[in-house]
Amino acid sequence: MKITDLISECTIYDFKLTLEGKRPKSWMKSISAFANGVGGSLFFGVDNKGVVKGLDDIQGICEIISSKIRDYMDPLPDVHLIPHKSDTGLTVLEVRVNTGNYTPYYYVGDGQRIAFVRMGDESVPATAEHMVRLVLKGSNKTYDSLVTDFSQDNNTFIILANEFKRRTKQDWDKKYLLSFGLVTSNGFLTNAGALFSDDCPLLQSRLYCTRWGGNDKSDAINDVEFTGNVIMLLRESMNFVRSNTRKGWDKLPDGRKNKPEYAERAVLEAMVNHFIHRDYTVIGGEVHLDIYDDRLTVTSPGGMYNGMLIQDLDIYNVSSERRNPILANIMAQLEYMEKRGSGLTRICNETKALQGFRDELKPIFTSTPFQFQTIIYASADSSNVGDDVGDNVGDESETKLTDRQYEIINLIRNSPSISAREMSEILSVTSRTIERDLSSIKETGLLRREGSDKDGVWVIIK
Repeated sequence: MKITDLISECTIYDFKLTLEGKRPKSWMKSISAFANGVGGSLFFGVDNKGVVKGLDDIQGICEIISSKIRDYMDPLPDVHLIPHKSDTGLTVLEVRVNTGNYTPYYYVGDGQRIAFVRMGDESVPATAEHMVRLVLKGSNKTYDSLVTDFSQDNNTFIILANEFKRRTKQDWDKKYLLSFGLVTSNGFLTNAGALFSDDCPLLQSRLYCTRWGGNDKSDAINDVEFTGNVIMLLRESMNFVRSNTRKGWDKLPDGRKNKPEYAERAVLEAMVNHFIHRDYTVIGGEVHLDIYDDRLTVTSPGGMYNGMLIQDLDIYNVSSERRNPILANIMAQLEYMEKRGSGLTRICNETKALQGFRDELKPIFTSTPFQFQTIIYASADSSNVGDDVGDNVGDESETKLTDRQYEIINLIRNSPSISAREMSEILSVTSRTIERDLSSIKETGLLRREGSDKDGVWVIIK
């Protein structure tokens, strides 16, 4: 028997040469961490290098372990004691701990009450953020379902209503707010409701976008920060990608064939994934979109909801476990994502369909206990004939307008007295976003305001 045979079915494990009966915390912290995570196995009779040394008196050791767990663990985890015997007669004891449903699982002893979690190959005390997640899991609640102090009467959902009608071709009904889980029956927003409200009050609902010069973070060419509801952040992320990536093309006899750097659907799927599945309990966290010459990366707070590492899994067979099921359901209703959880597969398939794709350019997904990252590589053919540099970061990038800013110009051309509020309702973004766009347009010299804020008009200069 080899230790590699024992751990072949374990994703997380610890080795202990002997049982330290008088120092139970030294090994019970692993039991606490396994129960608070995805489970794992603790092997007694194996040294730190994974060499089987064996144990004597397995029966006595099992009794001590069972007794210590009863005395020092609260609540009691689901634990199985499994002896294994090698070909040479050495015996190893596996303490198999299943993932718990009643988290957090505490070690209670030495005047302490501590919940442990796994950090790499160590079991460490849970942080305050970890404890929030463990308590939510143990109470069978999710962050997006928690009720806030924000009143429904003081918040609007115009952006969501307009987006629903635009994408589904159906009229929005205010009853959906309750049925979708965005508000409670007594008129308060849930966290999901706050994240979809027009003026999202949650500070962690942020997006940082940066276009870097080259393939590292040495020089930032363009960067912008957005704070607001999920739909607005999703739109801003896609606008940033369109404005900061090349769109190559080939001449054809009857026109031209576009050759973008990235499959837009793949990027959209990645952004939806990160906004919906991120950990919103990290108050100082945000989604980062970084564009380099050869790739773009999206990074968000929180690893896999089940605690696994995505790089250890087959993405074509990853089960769908949603940290924020209400957010996921709304995005499914808006037809931004599918309920069966095929987002990672779609990112890969859409990227693979681009002209110039090679195996070494396939998307990469990585996670830690604290973050998830998606890397999408630029198509090898995107920089060929006829780059549409007018939409890129480059010469005079500061004078270029986004698609929405062009829409604002058209609205003003048709109605010079239109207000920022009216524009926000038409374009389904917040008033703050419109005001920011208006400021950017004025800086280019294309627009000015004449008269007061209430009675004035917009004037297009050229």
